[in-house]
Amino acid sequence: MADHQHGTMDITVQEKMFSSFMTFVTRFCIAMVFLALFLAMFAT
Repeated sequence: MADHQHGTMDITVQEKMFSSFMTFVTRFCIAMVFLALFLAMFAT
């Protein structure tokens, strides 16, 4: 079995994907807040 040394794996792809995911989630949440406000103001 190969010896694993902590911190030697290249994780740039994972970091980029996580960053993209967090950007998506943040924008989606902001859009949902605006949608809720829009519905509260105009859908009564």
